[in-house]
Amino acid sequence: SCAMLAALLLAPQAFAGGAPLGPSGVKCAPWACGGSTRAPGASRMLRMGAREADGAARREVLRDAAAAALAAGVGAAVPPLPAFAKPAGKAKIVKSSGAGSQVNKDPGSLLRLALPIDCPEVRAVQKELEECKPNAAKALWSKAQSNVRATRQGLKGKRAAILKAVPASRQEAAEQLITSIEADLDPLEAAVADAKLEATVAAQTRAVTKLGQLEELMVDQFPFEVPKEYDGLPRLYGRGKVELVLSRGPKSEEKQFDVDGELKDKIRCVLLLDGFNAPITAGNFMDLVRKGFYNKMEIQRSDGFVVQTGDPRGIEPEDDSGPNGYVEGNGVRRIPLEVFPQGLGEPVYGATFDEEGYAGAAATLPFQAYGALGMAREEYEPDSASSQWFWLLFDSDLTPAGKNLLDGRYTCFGYTVEGADDLRAVKVGDVIVSAKVLDGEQLLKTS
Repeated sequence: SCAMLAALLLAPQAFAGGAPLGPSGVKCAPWACGGSTRAPGASRMLRMGAREADGAARREVLRDAAAAALAAGVGAAVPPLPAFAKPAGKAKIVKSSGAGSQVNKDPGSLLRLALPIDCPEVRAVQKELEECKPNAAKALWSKAQSNVRATRQGLKGKRAAILKAVPASRQEAAEQLITSIEADLDPLEAAVADAKLEATVAAQTRAVTKLGQLEELMVDQFPFEVPKEYDGLPRLYGRGKVELVLSRGPKSEEKQFDVDGELKDKIRCVLLLDGFNAPITAGNFMDLVRKGFYNKMEIQRSDGFVVQTGDPRGIEPEDDSGPNGYVEGNGVRRIPLEVFPQGLGEPVYGATFDEEGYAGAAATLPFQAYGALGMAREEYEPDSASSQWFWLLFDSDLTPAGKNLLDGRYTCFGYTVEGADDLRAVKVGDVIVSAKVLDGEQLLKTS
């Protein structure tokens, strides 16, 4: 509720490290939390206690069965998109969900919904197939059976309409995917009929991953043109994947990560960067990864709400006057705030939703998945981001539907599609052993 969120707002203070400097030299938050009593250059921030270990058997099954397929399938099917498409017609801005509505926390689903496609038939199939998993998790097996039947009927009855949305050059691949999805529905239907949760999740994940690949085939052109004024910045014209491997820091008393009782020498995360919705931010991040900028860099903040890094000065620099971002040429490379209201057709640059008259709009990439990727910046300067970024350790109590304090104020440029749950074990001083591009580098343009 608003009252709970208001109670969590602390007095203005500096971050423990890792945030860009504000106008008065005080370190600022990676988001704006509202309110009218903040001193210039200071920030209010939300805190939450350490995220409790998830011991519920159903959640364990859902997480473990889906992880591998999600990591392998999302963002893998889109070829380079050299052309641009102008947003057509008058924008119809989508409002964010009302308070009390269920929050979609599935990064795979959010990425599918964020694709720039217009095919109601495939979206209807997606809705039914995605609802099968939560219904099974709640032991609502009759509803899950209805979801499978509706998915099958949608693929069969709307096959022609779905294929019509796919460019001619990709029709064969689309046909094969639809046939493969239909085949995956057989073991899914059997698992649901037998009320076997683990088998249901595994089969549903295989099918919905392929459905996402089918939807990606529908993206024929890059959906908008990035403003010419940003031609000198990296841009990602599509989606890409980045792998980060973390280890305990040299000063850590613990030599391993304790993830819900499982000890790990290293943590591996795969990040899906979404250039369809934040091409400059995603492109900047991929470019810095490619250059090795984040290799050997320490985690500079971890408080149960975000895990943040990217300040080349380190955790507690002796000289706080040094550059707080990536230095290129004679200065720090700065990238603009890049926020995308659903229904607009293209991002808003250099201003928040509120400032542009889109208050209450839903974001195409919302901050509502554990491990969502956000860009840190000075609180009162929208175009001050450079290299500092954060993982949001999402909690629906702190960021409920209709009350999200981050969307439209800070850039979300993707999600963690593998290893997100391990982030709860990451601490200040832990080290990014390596960061490398896995996929999508051919979609990166740097000049």
